[in-house]
Formats: sequence, structure tokens, C-alpha cells
Amino acid sequence: MKKIRSLLVLLVFSIAGCVFAGSDISSQDKKPVAGIVADWFKYSHPDVILTRIFKTYSLDGKGEESKLKLVSVYRDKPSERDLSRLYAEQYGFKIYDTIEDALTCATGKLAVDGVIISTEWCDYPVSPTGQIMYPHKRMFEEVVKVFEKNKKVVPVFIDKHIADNWTDIKWIYNTAKKMKIPLMAGSSVPVAWRYPPVDVDKHSKLKEIVGISYHTLDGYGFHGMEMVQCLAEQRKGGETGIKSVQCITGQNVWDSAGKMYDPVLLNMAVEKLGRKIPEGKSLKDLVPQPVLFVMNYYDGLRVCLFTLNGIASQWTAAWKYSDGKTASTIFKLDDNLSTLMHFANQMKGIENMILTRKPSWPVERTVLTSGALDALLISKSKSGKIILTPYLRITYNPFWHWEQPAGTPQ
Repeated sequence: MKKIRSLLVLLVFSIAGCVFAGSDISSQDKKPVAGIVADWFKYSHPDVILTRIFKTYSLDGKGEESKLKLVSVYRDKPSERDLSRLYAEQYGFKIYDTIEDALTCATGKLAVDGVIISTEWCDYPVSPTGQIMYPHKRMFEEVVKVFEKNKKVVPVFIDKHIADNWTDIKWIYNTAKKMKIPLMAGSSVPVAWRYPPVDVDKHSKLKEIVGISYHTLDGYGFHGMEMVQCLAEQRKGGETGIKSVQCITGQNVWDSAGKMYDPVLLNMAVEKLGRKIPEGKSLKDLVPQPVLFVMNYYDGLRVCLFTLNGIASQWTAAWKYSDGKTASTIFKLDDNLSTLMHFANQMKGIENMILTRKPSWPVERTVLTSGALDALLISKSKSGKIILTPYLRITYNPFWHWEQPAGTPQ
């Protein structure tokens, strides 16, 4: 009996050390969370998301405090740039060699109330269609094993896309539904500032959305996909799903004007970039390698997302209702590297999910954007072939509605 009692005492102190190391009394009321990351270096996604838990939302120790407490971290591919060791010493969380130990604090029992998976900006293999194959499925599967052992689940957030291929996306989504795991994923762009501060009228039918993205088709293109989808889902009737997709490149993009997309909407979206096209030049002159993602929805909506490297360095959108009325806006991020407050907006949503066990925005949005991006890059690899997507007939009514965030930009 003495031996058993001693083991129980050790277990209690082990858990307490994981959860409350370096904390004051007030912090003991905070919800413990685990971070599952690839590499944690300056300005990486783990850095701009997880650091807000212990450095306040403004990253300077002076802002709003998080109601979460980071107690454990698993690192998949730490590099010489790693900051997590330093932060662990300063802020009292522990680093573990396995995902199971991170979730249990090496006690064998689930010891956290939430899990945040963030792998962006780490070096992983690239798929045949050009997507970085971040190990989200493997990581989520390891998390699920711990849940199954403990017969208990906690909320999970997956940073950016759910996975790089439909097989893994479907498995993660279906597993979460089956096990009743509160699940969220996605980009920080939907919760960014908008100028003008407009959203799609939920009482009106949409005819077309045109969005502008830039940089890479997978990493940055995903942000663009989340931008147009957070608009599309607000339309009258809610989301109906995506029927087919097509990726068009080069001269074919310009030749598709008036056929695949409304050039007036494209011009409206370009204007929101705030860059004037020099006299004597055209958009075509400035963008030698345009890429167009076309998505056709089951209710007739068409969404066109352009990647316009050469003129774009932000995300903008314009849309037309069935009655012909139009609107446009820019999704403005905080470009101050010391704050990057759009990630604070995202982190607030993550925190609220962990506190309430209810998603702050629909994971179905990111099921659609992740699945459609996979199909679009398949289309690109097949010289622009139309890809039918019956598996993306995903319907939902959004419970999330955009509001202009407080503090910065403009």
C-alpha cells in the first residue's frame, strides 16, 4: 500500500509540474493546452500563435492575457533556430519527445483541455501536385490514439489546411465527427480587417465572387481560398458545396474574361489592391504568369480566385449578387512584425473553442477549401482539366459572422 501511495503522490506532482510550473495562483484557473508543432522559430506559425498564450495577445507582455496555459510541446522537426527550449525555461512548459507524452504530460492520462497543431514554414516533402505534405494526418492520428485510450476527447485546432489530399482530409473530418471531437482549422485571413468593412448579405443570392491572391498556390493560395469561402458561405441558403473545379494558367486566363469570370469584378478587386497600373501598361503586362482557380457550386455560384504575382501582395475580393448589385473589399493584415495581430484574432477563436468546447467557426469551411485546393492542383497538373468533385457536396449554415476586429490596422 505504501508503494502504491507513493506512486500516486508522484503522479500528482508530475501532473502539477506539467500544468502549473512557473505559474502563479491565478494562472491555475487557465485551461492547459498542448502544442504539436514542426519547428518553432521566430515568425513561424507556432511562434505567432502559441507565443500569445504566455506573452499576452500583443506579444509584449502588456496586452490581454490568454485564458489558456501552454503546458507541453511536441516538436516534429526542431532546427537550430528553435525557440521552444528557451521559452520552456522562461515560461514553465515542458517539451516531450512524443505526442502522447505531450498530451498526457508523461503520466499516461490525458492532462490537457485542448490541442493546437501548427506546422507551417517547416521543410517537408512536396506532393506531385506541388503541395507541401505537412504531417497533419499523422499528428491528428496520434492525438486520437490518446483520446481513445482515455475514453475522452478535447478540442483540436489544425492550423491552416486540414491536410494536403482528400483521403487524409476526409479521414480527419470523419474521425472528428465520429468521436465528437470539437475540431477547427483554417487561415487567419477570414478574421482580418476589411476596408470597407463589408460582408456578403445573408439575405441575398450570390452570382459570382472574384478574389485575388499572390505568392504560392498552395500556402498562400490556401489563404485566398479561405477568403472567398468565408464570403461564399454567408449567401442566402448557406453553403451547398462545390460541384467542380478547374485551374487555368497563362494566356488562357486573359482569354477567359467574360466567359469564366466577370472582368468588371476583377477590375474592382484589382482596385482594392491600391496599386495603380502605370500608363501605357495593362494588367497582363504586370502579371506574366497568372493562375486562375475556378470553382462551380451546386447552387450555381461561381467563385474565381486569381493569383496575380507582379501586382498583388494582399488579398482582395469583389462579388456580384443575383440582382446585379456589387461590393468589394480588401482583407487587411497587420504587417507590423512585432504584433501581427491578425494571428491574435485567430488565436482568440481558438481560445474560445477550447474554453467552450464549441467551434468558433465551421470546420466545414476548411474541409471545402482544403479539398478544393487539392482538386485544383490536380487540375493544374492535368493541363487545366475540369475535375468533378461530388465528394465536396458539403452543406452547412454558418454560425460565424465577421465583425471588424479592434486595434490596428488601417
